[in-house]
Amino acid sequence: MAVSKKDQIRALLKSIETGDPEPIAVVNEAKYIQHNPQTQEGSEGLAALFKRLSKTSPRVNVVRAFEDGDFFFGHTEYDFASRKIGFEVFRFEDGQAVEHWDNIQERQDPNPSGRSMVDGPTEAVDHELTTSNRAVVRSFVETVLVEGQIERITEFVNEGDYAEHNPGLGDGVTALKTALQGDGQIDYNQVHRVLAEGNFVLSLSEGRSKGMHSAFYDLFRIEGGKIVEHWDTTEKIAPPEMWKNNNGKF
Repeated sequence: MAVSKKDQIRALLKSIETGDPEPIAVVNEAKYIQHNPQTQEGSEGLAALFKRLSKTSPRVNVVRAFEDGDFFFGHTEYDFASRKIGFEVFRFEDGQAVEHWDNIQERQDPNPSGRSMVDGPTEAVDHELTTSNRAVVRSFVETVLVEGQIERITEFVNEGDYAEHNPGLGDGVTALKTALQGDGQIDYNQVHRVLAEGNFVLSLSEGRSKGMHSAFYDLFRIEGGKIVEHWDTTEKIAPPEMWKNNNGKF
């Protein structure tokens, strides 16, 4: 039986912790394209990264793992001398990982509703609704977050049942609307990709956070055609002159 993308990437990420070199074979060294601007291109960059991280007594936990066609996307927690939360995306070709994106943020304390950045449901259901759920999230991000039509938020978000995991917000549509109507600290400019499996959908977007060029990765859980739960990470995008590869964040 073929090993799933989920199991292969779980093993790859866990090898950061264990030092086991075997899972790195899932990466096609000749084709690998790296979109983390702080990591060198190709297998040498990956090996160097894992070697550096191994010295910090790292801990790696893949909290959620999903597949969308040729893509794996996962929600992860790391301890690399400091605790971080991330999203990892890999594109597969001919059974191997050939491209990688990520978005990592320092882990923060539970939010005003007592929710952490990773707790909540982890397994995808409603696989037959993948396409429609993807469309809901794309429309929400483009209409409400990018275009700023905040008055339409309840077309996409369940007004009576919305769980929020952003460390700075609490549950409910009112808190979300207030944050989006705030002083311009969150500004989405473009959605680059939307990945989905069943009732979980991940959007990869670009914009500005507190005036800084940033990447927004937002994971949504859909129920009854509306968003009922949200997790995210925001990461500052370094200026191009500081990049270790030329592939861009997206």
